[in-house]
Amino acid sequence: MNRNTHQANLYNIGVSYKKADAHIRGKFSLTKEAQLALLAEAKEQGVDGIFVLSTCNRTEVTGFAEHPFQLIKLLCKYSNGSVEEFAQVSNVYKNQEAIMHLFRMGTGLDSQILGDYEIVGQLRQAFKLAKQQGTTNAYFERLLNHVMQASKRVKNETRLSSGTTSVSYAAVQYIINNLSDYNAKNVLVFGLGKMGKHTCKNLAEYTENKSVCLINRTEEKATAFVKEHPSIRKSTIQNLSGEIDNTDVLIVSTGANTPTVTKEQIPTDKQILILDLSMPANVAPEVNDMENVTLVNVDELSKVTDETLAIRQKEVPVAEAIIETHKAEFNEWLHHRRFTPAVYALKKSLETIQRDEIAFHKKKYKDFDEDQAAVITSRFIQKITTQFVKHLKDEETSIPQSIQVISKMFGTELENIHEGN
Repeated sequence: MNRNTHQANLYNIGVSYKKADAHIRGKFSLTKEAQLALLAEAKEQGVDGIFVLSTCNRTEVTGFAEHPFQLIKLLCKYSNGSVEEFAQVSNVYKNQEAIMHLFRMGTGLDSQILGDYEIVGQLRQAFKLAKQQGTTNAYFERLLNHVMQASKRVKNETRLSSGTTSVSYAAVQYIINNLSDYNAKNVLVFGLGKMGKHTCKNLAEYTENKSVCLINRTEEKATAFVKEHPSIRKSTIQNLSGEIDNTDVLIVSTGANTPTVTKEQIPTDKQILILDLSMPANVAPEVNDMENVTLVNVDELSKVTDETLAIRQKEVPVAEAIIETHKAEFNEWLHHRRFTPAVYALKKSLETIQRDEIAFHKKKYKDFDEDQAAVITSRFIQKITTQFVKHLKDEETSIPQSIQVISKMFGTELENIHEGN
């Protein structure tokens, strides 16, 4: 993989949730140390541009190579996956396909949950790591810049990321949609795992309720959390029954294997809404038989997320149009970049001729105006190079052939660089 090769193409190779299950994805996952080692070896081999992305949903290597197997070999060497396994579940994108894949990934169109933007930060970190190791180039700088611009526009100008598809968000939306005076209700969140934290944050973001209470078995975690979220009140596990007696809405996110809320703990003298976000269910099934209780489980809440996804799906064509705009801008830059060195070399050749001619006429003519001659000939040089650029921009133009002709005419080496496109 010589950095000066004219056969190198841009490839994106890897495994993702689309074809590989969690077990297989785990095999191809790359630790931070493995990523660094992979980048270091690629650099030693002379790869001009490579970066690695490894998340729970995908592991991908994007770089320039003569053949994708060179990148596949690196991935398999530094992960626990084999070439045979890779062949069964892999994605291999080349040049424009690879470019489009990065755009779709960076705008949330390729996320496991449509519109999920977590991948954007992960992509940015992957590129940052490669840059620190010296394995990026001007091509990737420009490409990632366009991807991030498209990502920002899709997020700001479409509803592709409207709401969120998480169960914790769905729980809060259920409260808003079904309780007219939800801001005045007493809300108790029982359990501060990932789900409980997100639920509390969503309550703070999407409601103005100042009567949210939090209970967690490990009190230290609850104490630390409420310090960051002063609008939420903390209580103790010893006061659970009393807090349930006082609450109108109980959100259970304890994540235990057996019920943590039983029928005996639920008051019978008032209406109470219980949202069970746990899997398996943490509210005892007999609670559902109580006439004063409305019990909503994860399956029912998922309907809210389905509605969100339906809204997002309608935004896909708008997002794709934004991608096309930025992809076209990148490809325009790419097209120009292919002949920029040749134009530069031509200009330098003409300037050499200019200097020689001015020096010759300066010796030959006593009153020769050197400055005026420089201005006039510089205009000629600019006109010639402008015409050459126009010629190279023509779609039917053979750039290598044109450069070869100019090289013969001026007796100079005009350099043309290859880029995957």
